[in-house]
Amino acid sequence: MPLIAERVAQARAGQNPKVIDRLPAGWAVIGDVQFLEGYCLLLPDPVVPSLNALGDGARAAFLCDMARIGDALLEVTGARRINYEILGNSEPELHAHIFPRFDHEPDERRRLPVWFYDWKSAPPFTSERHGPLLVRIREALRRQTIPTPASPPSGGLCPTA
Repeated sequence: MPLIAERVAQARAGQNPKVIDRLPAGWAVIGDVQFLEGYCLLLPDPVVPSLNALGDGARAAFLCDMARIGDALLEVTGARRINYEILGNSEPELHAHIFPRFDHEPDERRRLPVWFYDWKSAPPFTSERHGPLLVRIREALRRQTIPTPASPPSGGLCPTA
């Protein structure tokens, strides 16, 4: 089974310890490694090959959920900004990487894509070390107000489909 499909199946079964929360478009999960503390992913549910495989409503919901995770990371990590990446070259199923970027990063790395970090030596996610962060991200996501058709967004969160 491809990796993204496997992780989504684990999330559905309650067997993925990295799940932050179920969102309208899929699963917010914390990254396997935490070279930038708070690194998260959004895994679509159902799994599709790419963003282009989604209809307009599902596509909007996925992108909105991706931004919602970024908003939560800004709130809880003190990040300077959030980088978003949808690649799909290694794992050919839709998933979004959400990276908090910090002022304390070394100058030679701060301006470059995160792929220049040494992922192999990065601290792996552990519940003991990163569990409290995962909970704070979940709480921040749950505090967000999602507009309904009766109350359209006023520049905040986008509506879900």
